[in-house]
Amino acid sequence: MSLRVKMNSSFVYALLMLIAGIGIPVMATLNGGLGARLQSPALAATILFFVALVLAISYLVTTEGLPDKLFPANVPVYFYFGGFFVLFYILTITWVAPRFGISNAIAFVLLGQLIAMSLIDHFGLMGVQKFTMSLKRLTGLGVMTIGVFLVLNKVPGGVR
Repeated sequence: MSLRVKMNSSFVYALLMLIAGIGIPVMATLNGGLGARLQSPALAATILFFVALVLAISYLVTTEGLPDKLFPANVPVYFYFGGFFVLFYILTITWVAPRFGISNAIAFVLLGQLIAMSLIDHFGLMGVQKFTMSLKRLTGLGVMTIGVFLVLNKVPGGVR
């Protein structure tokens, strides 16, 4: 792969992830508002997952068709636990965000992501490429952590 193609791919990947990152607080705001209006974070999460399921199936069918096997034997069972984390995130953000504020909720989600990504990369967990923690990376994580706390709207502990 040429350097130009690799740089273009990196730009596209970064742009896609930036857009996905923008979508997280938008989704949290929408689903938090839906949960508050329905007076049920669980119902709001269920509706979100139903809409997502319909869209995901539509995308799958139009781009790849239906798979021959849903659970191939060569896939470790722990890879399917991602669904638990999606459900946990959706339920908690739907319940917490209207009470704690979108920026506060997302700031702590970001802090959790920083911690998890660092541990996953450092130890090469779940078969990912290993990136050992360096002083430079640790410094960057420290600066980002400080940034997370600087954008908070209120101090944790004053939760309604």
